[in-house]
Amino acid sequence: MSRTAAVSVVYSLVLASAWMQAAIADGGVAEEVVVVTAARHGEAYAQNLPITLNVFGETSLRARNVESLRDLSYAMPNVQLEDVGTARGIANFSIRGVGVNSSTASVDPAVGLFVDGLYVGINAGALSDLFDVEAIEVLRGPQGTLYGRNVTGGAVLLRTRQPVDEFEAHGRLTVETGPKLSGEAAINAPLLPGLLAVRLAIQGTRDDGWFTNRHDGAKFGADTGYAVRIGLRLTPTSSFETVLRAEYGRDDGDGPAGQNHALFSRRGGEFSLDNPGYARNRHGQAIVETNWHVPFGDGVVTNIAGWRDVTVAWAADIDSTPAFVFHTRVLNVESQRSDETRYAGSFGPLDVLAGIYYFEQDLLYIDERNFSPVFRRTGGGKGYCRDGAGFASIDWHASDALTLSAGLRYTHEAKTSHISRVRRAADNLDGATVVPGEGVVGGDLDARTLNYSDGLFFQAWDDLSPRIALQWLPDARTNLYASWSRAFRGGGINFRTSTLSIAPRRYDPENQSTFEVGWKQRFDRGYANVALFRNRISDMQRDTNLADPISGVQQIVLNAGDATLYGGEIEMHWAVSERFSVAVEAGYVHGRYRRVTADLNGDLIVDRADERLRIPRLAPLNYGITFAYAAPLVGGEARALVGFHHRDAAYYNDSNLGRLAAADMLDVNLTFAPSEFWSVALYGKNLTDAATWGGDTVLPATAAFGYSGGALPTFSPLNKGRVFGIEIRAGG
Repeated sequence: MSRTAAVSVVYSLVLASAWMQAAIADGGVAEEVVVVTAARHGEAYAQNLPITLNVFGETSLRARNVESLRDLSYAMPNVQLEDVGTARGIANFSIRGVGVNSSTASVDPAVGLFVDGLYVGINAGALSDLFDVEAIEVLRGPQGTLYGRNVTGGAVLLRTRQPVDEFEAHGRLTVETGPKLSGEAAINAPLLPGLLAVRLAIQGTRDDGWFTNRHDGAKFGADTGYAVRIGLRLTPTSSFETVLRAEYGRDDGDGPAGQNHALFSRRGGEFSLDNPGYARNRHGQAIVETNWHVPFGDGVVTNIAGWRDVTVAWAADIDSTPAFVFHTRVLNVESQRSDETRYAGSFGPLDVLAGIYYFEQDLLYIDERNFSPVFRRTGGGKGYCRDGAGFASIDWHASDALTLSAGLRYTHEAKTSHISRVRRAADNLDGATVVPGEGVVGGDLDARTLNYSDGLFFQAWDDLSPRIALQWLPDARTNLYASWSRAFRGGGINFRTSTLSIAPRRYDPENQSTFEVGWKQRFDRGYANVALFRNRISDMQRDTNLADPISGVQQIVLNAGDATLYGGEIEMHWAVSERFSVAVEAGYVHGRYRRVTADLNGDLIVDRADERLRIPRLAPLNYGITFAYAAPLVGGEARALVGFHHRDAAYYNDSNLGRLAAADMLDVNLTFAPSEFWSVALYGKNLTDAATWGGDTVLPATAAFGYSGGALPTFSPLNKGRVFGIEIRAGG
């Protein structure tokens, strides 16, 4: 799309908003109103904040049959909450064209996930089934000042329900195409009324598999898992509370349904694998949040201490053929600890937020590549990360209508890494030069050991992430704001050094600055929101993904250069009547490299050809419309939700050889609630049966990988197509 056309699209978003505002200027609001915590300064409402975000409360999540963050991937403009597909539960989130495109454990997120205030420090295992959730907030744009590193694209805040001082219980049972059976239950009780409350929630899934493997005609995609969470809330005084949430979960199933596009059409869901692979995920975490209300500035001191361990083991048929050509096994083991203490208070016209943060992480990654039962290469990396930060933000209410905000975060990040190049004992790593560890296999996945090929790597960085903003409220219904902010994504070294002649490569932090203007307008019958943004990214990190005749696929993490992304979003909600409402959203992003400093297309030359390549996972245009209707029926209430969402095609990898298909998603939910205590719903997801896949890795163009002169061979893990389900809920 040309720059002129792009500007026209953005301009049309503003005009569309103005048109809708005129259309809905009188009537009553029907949308769900949810308290949000994004500003970290007490509770607020999304329409009142000078930031761009989406929030989904319990009612909205139920109406959309949300069981995973992936179920919201098409529900917001310029937001993709995707699974990479290579292995179950590995997040590859992207917001406004800023994200990651990798299953390598050492690649940090670009969109941060925070669960009850705990930052999830690795993409592997970040996606799991949701249960007993209170709300999900999705913040678009860099959030470095308040949320730290690795939030250049944005942040996802997930809040589970905490114990309360009253008895309540609820449960859900769902049956879907597969068949897939899932359910959850939660019970809350005051153990010592006014002092101690407890909440117990459990979730379980058994999926027999949505797919069919043409190799043997068997069901494929089986999955069995469960999770349990216990919460305790202690309130010894009216000004002090401590909430503990502890959780454990596990998941076991088949590996990815890899489609090879040299053998099967991109328009269908067919595949043929001789190796079903596996996915084995384990996670445990504990979060303690303490809030102490103090008289100083009528403020609150908050401390959030967290621990999380995750193990993600997976195996896949990478060649995606019915022959043994390239099979892989991978192990990710991560342990993290963090602590944040912050103060939020008010002094006349000033709202003050200040705090300190500490994070440390141990990480082990082992990559095993099998090219026959006796031809195996193994390697990986082990690392330690330490992150310390201090931050502060001040909002000055110059008048009832005008607020000026300024914030700054200082971060020191240090990483220590030890690398084992992926190799056999017989491999020559660097010609006549003998590399340490040469002559020894790279490691043993089952024993969880590595034989290091290179010395220790020490890396450290200091960063300042500022934010300044202006908010103007000309009347009680209008919110106009502008902001400039900066954030960074941590540097590191590639744990997946699989090309024999290439030594482990360091890469520096990625920095992003964003200018944004927004307009939020409320009306009696709804609201309309518009945001325009411009991102400038320097030292952009890319995980290049190229076919390699020796290693099958080579992945090199590097700083590719500088890029500019700009675009806009519009969201509108209109209550046509007390029973019927319409929600519309649209987003546009244009991105290009300003400067390229690395070879992206694999021709061993850095030139204009690299600069002309498109940024992966950047879908230029996305839009959707959702209709909601509710009416009384035989003493209860009937509810219907119909949503259609479109996303443009995008390139998958930096060479632009792999690509992700355009998708049109149609979802329907029909619910009957005889009373406020129970309901039954019939629903369908992806009713257009759109064929989509988590990735599109290009494989060597040889007959062994299925190449016959036409489409290039690929490893393209399929997502589910059309799904029907029935859900029964009981309780609150």
